[in-house]
Amino acid sequence: MPVGYPRGPGATPGGRVFQAAGWGLLAGSALLVGALLGYLARVPRGVVAGVMGFGSGVLLSAVSFDLIDEAHELGGLLPTASGAALGALVYTAANVALAKRGARHRKRSGGLQPSESERSGSGTAIAVGALLDGIPESVVIGASLLGGGGVSAVTVAAVFVSNVPEGLSSAAGMRRAGRSRRYVFGLWTSIAVVSGLAAMAGYGLLADAPPQWLAAITAFAGGAILSMVADTMIPEAFDDAHLLVGLVTVAGFLSAFALSHI
Repeated sequence: MPVGYPRGPGATPGGRVFQAAGWGLLAGSALLVGALLGYLARVPRGVVAGVMGFGSGVLLSAVSFDLIDEAHELGGLLPTASGAALGALVYTAANVALAKRGARHRKRSGGLQPSESERSGSGTAIAVGALLDGIPESVVIGASLLGGGGVSAVTVAAVFVSNVPEGLSSAAGMRRAGRSRRYVFGLWTSIAVVSGLAAMAGYGLLADAPPQWLAAITAFAGGAILSMVADTMIPEAFDDAHLLVGLVTVAGFLSAFALSHI
């Protein structure tokens, strides 16, 4: 479901580049909201896990019905499948490299995140990992404006809803690992800003791309997001929600599916 944009100067290509940045910043700001809750409040881990599971379902729905489906309509099966597979491969390779440097549990709220004294360089790896997780989502938000209509409300809502538990869980884990308030909030504020810039790039750099390339890039982001959900979000949700994680994940999936059909 696209959200309309104003006529006049804001509807020009230049204006829409900044509009894309605004939507990306809005979605990325949910990371900071979640970080505030996770660092300053003692949110029960079961609640964190439940919200993480719900956010996973929302993203799974967005990838299925808003990204992969749209990519298939734009360019057909081959660019879509190739882009999604490449996105999953690139994300997994980068995630493996970061895991070796201490960022494996960057979304965990428990005591699994290493402190800087336990693993030198892990703070930087966690920051890079947060960028790795957020950029594909933001690029897709910007690219959703390329069709001439408004931004995809489903994509923005999916990213926003999933970002809250991501920020919450990560910040709670960072607090347990002894990282400073300045580090935590500086990190998530920076990621929110980068999310806006990535959405701007998603619109500005892809404006003249042929349909097959746009399909492949959209599917690339979808594959990366799907890998991120499976590798980092669902494990965190399952650790504390256990058998309930399937229920809350389906609830998130159906909520996003309903939103896409309003």
